[in-house]
Amino acid sequence: MKRFYSTVAVQRDTDRGGFGVTLDGRPVRTPAKAALCAPSHGFAEAVAAEWSEQDDEIDLSAMPLTTLACTAIDLVTVKRVQVVQEVAAFGGHDLLCYRAETPADLAARQNAIWQPLLDWAALSLDAPLKITSGIVSIAQPPAALDSLHGAVDNLAHFELAALSCAVNAGGSLVIGLALHAGHIDTAQALAAAQLDEIYQAERWGEDSDATRRRDSVAADLVAAARAFELLRA
Repeated sequence: MKRFYSTVAVQRDTDRGGFGVTLDGRPVRTPAKAALCAPSHGFAEAVAAEWSEQDDEIDLSAMPLTTLACTAIDLVTVKRVQVVQEVAAFGGHDLLCYRAETPADLAARQNAIWQPLLDWAALSLDAPLKITSGIVSIAQPPAALDSLHGAVDNLAHFELAALSCAVNAGGSLVIGLALHAGHIDTAQALAAAQLDEIYQAERWGEDSDATRRRDSVAADLVAAARAFELLRA
């Protein structure tokens, strides 16, 4: 759609206990027509910046924080139990638990990058997960899955929306939770989530479809990491 506003501002929303974004004095609304209210001033400022940076035509794909905010308000607040279950379910088949046996250098790289993250989950989240070779699913310890479910359920709505974005992009609940906790940064999350794809590109060369998929995953992880940073601040 065409840009229909001149000024963008952030204002305190006392009714909702957060910060709203206005366009020419009118509140930004989600697709479900709810007022967009962020839990932190920094997050609202970042959303406002996305609206300010639009040209004559509004490009929603260039507004990831606005999208996350709308997801948190329209989806997570309404279907929180379902979202928690869907995100936590990734722990039962986490990317980091499925390793290659060959080639040896790929297996070594997976162990070097993925195992420290699983060790962190075991120590920090009380969620020790089993690893296996190949793609055949293995059952994870119920107590570990309960711990992961609890870690997801403890998040506020906006955090949960960002975690869902990261987990669905990277295929790993552990990577998402480590990113949320500040245990790893965006570059480390990308390296872990895209390890296999990066290895294949190094070995066989870049493929345009694979590159587009990697770019999409990277955009989602960057957005989630930025959201976590703003919400912590």
